[in-house]
Amino acid sequence: MTLTVYPWQHAPWSQVMRRKAALPHALLFSGPEGTGKLEFVRKLAHALACESAQADGAACGLCESCRWFAAGMHPDYREMLPEVMRPAAIEEARAKGRNPKEGIVVEEVRELADFINLTAHRRGGRTVVVYPAELMNTSAANALLKSLEEPPADLRFLLVAHRPSYLPATVISRCQHVAMPVPSAAQAEQWLREKGVDDPRLSLAQTGNAPLAAMDLKDPEYWGQRKTLLDAMAAPRFDALTLAEGVQSYPLARILGWMQRWLYDLLSVKSAGRLRYNPDYEASLNRLGSRLQATELARHLRDLVRAQEVVRHPLNQRLFVEQLLLSYGALLRGEASGNDHAR
Repeated sequence: MTLTVYPWQHAPWSQVMRRKAALPHALLFSGPEGTGKLEFVRKLAHALACESAQADGAACGLCESCRWFAAGMHPDYREMLPEVMRPAAIEEARAKGRNPKEGIVVEEVRELADFINLTAHRRGGRTVVVYPAELMNTSAANALLKSLEEPPADLRFLLVAHRPSYLPATVISRCQHVAMPVPSAAQAEQWLREKGVDDPRLSLAQTGNAPLAAMDLKDPEYWGQRKTLLDAMAAPRFDALTLAEGVQSYPLARILGWMQRWLYDLLSVKSAGRLRYNPDYEASLNRLGSRLQATELARHLRDLVRAQEVVRHPLNQRLFVEQLLLSYGALLRGEASGNDHAR
């Protein structure tokens, strides 16, 4: 079994493989979300642990170390991810009557202590992956910094970040930076088409040219819900309360995300004559944008961004949705937008 990276990752993969025997103890991989950084780093960790690597440095997929990786139980490999990204941790948190944590906390770093201080089981050394690294809180980052400053000889850290600027400068300074590439639009569209995505251009527009995120949009329910919301938002007569009744069961994060992208496009066609996220609604966006004020659009978009602070835990989901849509209706009528959202 040969492990391959995504087509747009061939150049950094070749560069890292050429330096495989002399990689620094800490690497920071950064780039937009949804472009395959975590998968790249997992393949790298696999290749570093492989005991019968191929000529180009990639893992053979056949040795004992590779079999352990395939089974998800390699003793020299650890991942530090938020609870919300680990199914077992999600179940455990819910069994205790709490929501899974969305960040990486200091307790999780401390749990690595035994792994960090042990000797490697195999000759490939030990690897710790941290993803997304910027979700470490201050205490967690400071705890990890101690290991980054004085790591054991056979231990390496692979940090992955969507927004590396959110990391403390002290952590960044201990890592060698690897900027991960973004695929071209044509490359991403071709890859999605090969994966069976019906409209890769629209899926990529929805995700900001992030092909892995676009793959997650193959669910027909996503597109049906989006059409219901955007058709109503584009209609000549907008009825906020009727729409709120129809979409109240939709995931709040989806509703807010669609509204943010809609407002971004309205502001973009108003100020620059082009749109980014909703090419299938170009005519409606141009019609609405022509009669709205750029300052009011920017203000409303800012309010939607602020609403992200409470979207996961609103006090009343229905009121939250109603307030979002009533504010949009006020924008269409030319009324001053409010700054408060249902909480």
